[in-house]
Amino acid sequence: MRDPRHDILFQPVAIGPKIARNRFYQVPHCNGMGHREPSALAGMRGMKAAGGWAVVCTEEVEIHPSSEVAPAIEGRIWEERDIFAHERVIEAIHAHGALAGIELVYNAPRTNLTSRLVPMGVRGGPVNSEWLEPLQARAMDKDDIRAVRRWHRNAALRAKKAGYDLIYVYAGHGLTLTQQFLSRAANDRTDEYGGSLANRVRFLKELIEDTKEAVGDACAVPVRMAVEESQFTLGLERGEIEEIIGMIGELPDLWDFCMGSWSRDSRTARFSGEGFQEPFVRGLKALTSKPVVGVGRFTSPDAMVEQVRSGTLDFIGAARPSIADPFLPKKIEEGRSDDLRECIGCNICVAGDMQSVPLRCTQNPTMGEEWRRGWHPEIIQPKAREARVLVIGAGPAGLEAAHALGKRGYAVTLAEAGEDLGGRVRKESSLPGLRTWQRVADYRIGQIEKLSNVEIYPASTMTADDVLGFGAIHVALATGARWRRDGQGRQHPFGMTIAPDAAVLTPDDIFAGHCPMGEVVVYDDDHYAIGGAIAEKLAAAGARVTLVTPASLVSYWTHNTLEQAFIERRLVDAGVRIVVRGEADDIRKGVFAYTDGVTRQKTELACDHVVVLASRQPVDGLSTDLNARRQEWQDAGIETVRAFGDAQAPGMIVHAVYAGHRFARELDTVIDPDAVPYLRDLPR
Repeated sequence: MRDPRHDILFQPVAIGPKIARNRFYQVPHCNGMGHREPSALAGMRGMKAAGGWAVVCTEEVEIHPSSEVAPAIEGRIWEERDIFAHERVIEAIHAHGALAGIELVYNAPRTNLTSRLVPMGVRGGPVNSEWLEPLQARAMDKDDIRAVRRWHRNAALRAKKAGYDLIYVYAGHGLTLTQQFLSRAANDRTDEYGGSLANRVRFLKELIEDTKEAVGDACAVPVRMAVEESQFTLGLERGEIEEIIGMIGELPDLWDFCMGSWSRDSRTARFSGEGFQEPFVRGLKALTSKPVVGVGRFTSPDAMVEQVRSGTLDFIGAARPSIADPFLPKKIEEGRSDDLRECIGCNICVAGDMQSVPLRCTQNPTMGEEWRRGWHPEIIQPKAREARVLVIGAGPAGLEAAHALGKRGYAVTLAEAGEDLGGRVRKESSLPGLRTWQRVADYRIGQIEKLSNVEIYPASTMTADDVLGFGAIHVALATGARWRRDGQGRQHPFGMTIAPDAAVLTPDDIFAGHCPMGEVVVYDDDHYAIGGAIAEKLAAAGARVTLVTPASLVSYWTHNTLEQAFIERRLVDAGVRIVVRGEADDIRKGVFAYTDGVTRQKTELACDHVVVLASRQPVDGLSTDLNARRQEWQDAGIETVRAFGDAQAPGMIVHAVYAGHRFARELDTVIDPDAVPYLRDLPR
């Protein structure tokens, strides 16, 4: 039964001519599927609607090939032929009673790698590109401005024809042409589109009016606008935002407020808490009679209620929380808040868009697989037969496997060698800023405790004899991995030269409570968040830390999660010295030797300890022992023994959770090893 305190979240709200059935609003978010995989996209968006979101929006959808964002995979509505893909998505959303919104976009200037059309922008200059393409755009003239207005209007008409309920005018996240017209940081024009704020607002005002005239009363027209640009000199300021709303506040049917850049709008939990955008949005709703939506990685129903009751927001906007738990609204509505699969703010979902592949989620292994594999986040097929499954290891892979197997109805025993459950999740979440990662374990432990057919045995080390005598039909080995001490990794595929008396530690030593003092080198050939977090932890404890990486940036891979610059700034503020392109040569007692990857100059750092992050070794001793005794399986009643997750191929937590879920889904299923293991969107 729903908590009465949350009733306000389920009130219907008008958006122009449309009525949203509640206050849960999935704001536009990218997904790496876009125009390339419309069926998978429809499956994902439709699942959100089934989960109770009143409004489900697209990612940014390009209106014209003169501003396309390849190699990123976004939506497209360039021409009539694009409509069929959108109809598929809209049908999936409407099937569950939700409103479908489309975010039309003209990003400028972009590289146009596919169309090869000359880019154009508010002014001439280098293109906006993550790849630093050596290409410049030309400044738009009046004919160009009229052309973009025409393209936007035509795209709105196509969106209306497809069946969208909400058609966005988009002026946020730093890359849109509309935001650049608004901002003194980009707009130095001297005509009627530049100079005064009234002039700079002109283009946005025209697009809103064009769109409303094109769609009439058939569709609502929201505006998504950045409410700060503190990353820029001369960027939009609070006073200007208030003036803009004062000028055009009643024109759109809804205001969707966001930050001035994607990296600031979608900051990871390491650098922002729940509701972190409230200071930027608070007070803006009082300037317009139209409803307001904003985000803040909200997972607490009470925090959501406070946003509404305080007059900050009318709608609870979400991208990442709707990915982690598509059924978040329904669970709150049914009084099942303790079943929420809370977003951990790791931005693995963002990495899908950055890498132009379907999005994935650490908390929700079914994300992106709704159509491709037929996976539902809340429903799983029943067991194929009566069978006992022994899952060994209660890290992320083992917990997910035990939970999913239990939901299928199998009799499951989960054995964990340690006293505590969670494995690497518990360890990594102890690092600075990563506390929310513990939700991965907490959610699964909480769900398992509700299943009477799953038994948990901590402090239970299993030997091959134990397994053979247990009586399980299936043995699932989720025994995890340990960080290697020999430095074997990308730079040193056969290990580093390390003197026997060198004081070398691994992350596992740090997790076990070791806190080296004095001069400490953290050598990071892993390139994710862990190395930087360990360096920060040790610096906070008083060590003098130097982080050395062979990559060109510290925590290199985290540019995919939009946090690389934040990590680097945090380390500098913590007093950590950073050495990039530092290729380790050898480690001796008191010395870490490396070569500069550019100059080839050799350097020796005096140090008391070296923490090495290179690669991890699967804990596969039990797997080896059991496979060596395969001839005994039949007598023991064992049919299958399988290692998965880090015990098979170490990766990030997202890989381990996915592996555990796939193991549980496919148990007792005949898999054709020669077949493509998922559905594909093929050209028509």
